[in-house]
Amino acid sequence: MDIGGANTKAARLEGTSLRTVSRPFEVWRDRQALSAVLRDVTAEVGSADAVAVTMTAELSDAFRTKREGVTFVLDAVEDALGDRPLSVLTTAGDLVSMTAARARPLDIAAANWVATALAVADAHPDALLIDVGSTTADVVPIEAGRVAASGYDDLERLRAGELVYTGVLRTNLAAIAPRVPVRGGWCPVASEYFAISADVHLVLGQLAPEAYVCPTPDGRPATVAFARERIARLVCADVEQLDEMDIDAIAAYLAGEQLRQIAEAARRVGLPLPPRAPVVAAGSGAFLGREVAARLGRTVAAARFGGELGPAAALAALLAARPC
Repeated sequence: MDIGGANTKAARLEGTSLRTVSRPFEVWRDRQALSAVLRDVTAEVGSADAVAVTMTAELSDAFRTKREGVTFVLDAVEDALGDRPLSVLTTAGDLVSMTAARARPLDIAAANWVATALAVADAHPDALLIDVGSTTADVVPIEAGRVAASGYDDLERLRAGELVYTGVLRTNLAAIAPRVPVRGGWCPVASEYFAISADVHLVLGQLAPEAYVCPTPDGRPATVAFARERIARLVCADVEQLDEMDIDAIAAYLAGEQLRQIAEAARRVGLPLPPRAPVVAAGSGAFLGREVAARLGRTVAAARFGGELGPAAALAALLAARPC
């Protein structure tokens, strides 16, 4: 299970058969409901002999510290799944007991990227993992069959360029660029929660409406028409003031800025890797990873556990290979 602040994901591995489930759930809205969500997801994905857990939910502002968040999530896991063996992933790539996890909360926080990176390292001795999810992008170097990250917690990964806080669904457009093109000039953006990256990728045809699985900023439907309305408000306008071409130009620019930011991080992180090392593009925004690979002149290799549920699926395989 991969328990995030906005989505809870599970993958059940039985032999070579893999079943996955994702449930949108924003912890900050009702953290007491987490145990029930975990039970529902478990029932949907199917029972298992053992469960391994990783999380990013501890960063939610529902908690004053990461220590508090990790403890809360572990409590919810035990409440929902305590009738079977449980283990937790650390940022060192180890599966440890719940008791050990409680004693080392900062080693547990935001470790989900490690599961995917270990799976990539098993398949590709040298590679650059670019895993773009709903909220963030992980850029992780794999060198000589090992995870060669220079940062392991969120702060150090941000500083190293290995964590880029931009994703294909939930990113506030005002955080992507301070200005956007409008009718041949530049316009500063309003620092309001008017529109998100899902609106951009929906308008550009890179995201299907059914893949828009987070709440829209205005509560209106996830359609291209409403997405354009939301994007227009980014410059304090509406669809009576801006036409479709104006709005689509804003969307294209913002998508390009996301791509530039991820490519800049990938160029920095991938510098020590040999030129032949491929990019492994994963996550719900894998299309951005593939575009970054083209910019860097690197080939693209298949992700064994690609797609939106990569960390959960990789963790299931890790549990099967290295039971706690």
